[in-house]
Amino acid sequence: MKKSKITIIILILLVPLLFFLITKLVDSKKPEVTEAPQATATATVQATEIPQAQEVVNVFNWEDYIDPAALKLFTEETGIKVNYMNFTTNEDMMVQVRTSEGAFDIVFPSDYCVERLLAEDLLLPIAPEKVPYVSGLMDWLKNPSYDANNAHSIPYMWGTVGVLYDTTRVQGDVNSWSVVFSEDNKGEVFMLDSVRDSMGVALKYLGYGMNTRDPMELKAATDLLIAQKEAGIVKAYQVDETKDKMVAGEGVVAVMWSGDAQYAINLNENLAYSIPEEGSNVWVDAMVIPRSAQNVDNALTFINFMCRPDIAQMNVEYISYSTPIQEVVDTLGEEYQNNVAQNPSQEDIDRCEFFHDIHDFLEVYNTLWAQVKNAKAQ
Repeated sequence: MKKSKITIIILILLVPLLFFLITKLVDSKKPEVTEAPQATATATVQATEIPQAQEVVNVFNWEDYIDPAALKLFTEETGIKVNYMNFTTNEDMMVQVRTSEGAFDIVFPSDYCVERLLAEDLLLPIAPEKVPYVSGLMDWLKNPSYDANNAHSIPYMWGTVGVLYDTTRVQGDVNSWSVVFSEDNKGEVFMLDSVRDSMGVALKYLGYGMNTRDPMELKAATDLLIAQKEAGIVKAYQVDETKDKMVAGEGVVAVMWSGDAQYAINLNENLAYSIPEEGSNVWVDAMVIPRSAQNVDNALTFINFMCRPDIAQMNVEYISYSTPIQEVVDTLGEEYQNNVAQNPSQEDIDRCEFFHDIHDFLEVYNTLWAQVKNAKAQ
C-alpha cells in the first residue's frame, strides 16, 4: 500500500515534466508564419498579425473587384506593398471592421454601410488635398446622401439593380418590374437572394420607397412576393450564379446588378438590360479609412491612385461595373456612354434611390423575407 502511494507520487511528479517535453517537441515542428492571414467571415483578423510598416497598405475589398495588374502597378510606382484581403458580404465586412481593430487601412463598403460606420464613429475623415484625383468624380456623386461632400468616403464603383432578359424569349414589358411578376414567364424568373434587393423590387413596383418602414407598404410587398412564388413564377433565389445561368439560357428574366448583367451580355448577344420605369436601387461601393487604420498616409495614396483616370479605366474594364470618374466615361466613348448597364442616363438615375441604413429595423425586413422564402409553389 505504501509502495503504491510512492509510485503514485512519482507519477504525479513526472506527468507535468512529460507534458512540458511533449509541448516543446510539438512547438518545434510548427511552421513559421511568413504571410499575412486572409480575413474571412469566420475568422477575425488581429491587428498584430498584419504587417504594420511604412511600405504596407492593408486593403479589405470584395473578391475579384480590382484588376490585379493595377495592384501590381501601385506597388511598382510607390514601393508600397498591398496586403489584399476579401469579404463576401457587407455584413461580414462590418463584423470584421468592428472586431479587428487596426487590421485594415482601406475598406470598400456599400453606401448604406458607410452610413452605419459613420454612425458608429468608425471612420476617419478624408482630406481632399491628399486625394487630388477625387476632383474628377462625376458631379452627381460629389455630394451623396449617405456621406455629405464625400467627407469620409470616396466612390470606387457604382451601379443599378435592373432586369436582365433574353430578348428572344421574354414575355411582357421589360421596361416595367411587372415582367418579373408575370405568369407569362412562369418558372423562368431568377430573383436575387437578398432581402433589401428583392423586397425593394416589390416596393418600387407598388410605388413605394425602398427604405420604407410603413407596415402596410411592407405587408403589400411581402404579399406580392409570396404570390409570385406560390404562382411558380420564381425559378430560384440566387446571387452570383445567376449570371452564368442566364448566359447558358437557363432562364428568361433575372433581377440583377448591372455589372453582373454586363458580364452576361458580353457572353450572350441575346441578353439585354433594363432599368424599370418604376425606378430601382442605385448603389455605390466606396473607399473608406477605418479610424483604427495603421497606415493612413498609404491608404490616402492608394485611394488617390484608384481615382487616377488610367487606373480607374483599368478597373472598370476588368470588372464591368460603372466608373465614377468622368474622364473615364468620356474616354471609353459611345459604346460605353450609350450602355444602360454601365452608364445609365441621368433620367434613369433620378428614378432610382440609395438604400439607407435600417439596421435598427432590419429584423422586421428579415422576418417578412422569411415568410417569402418559406412560401411554396402551388
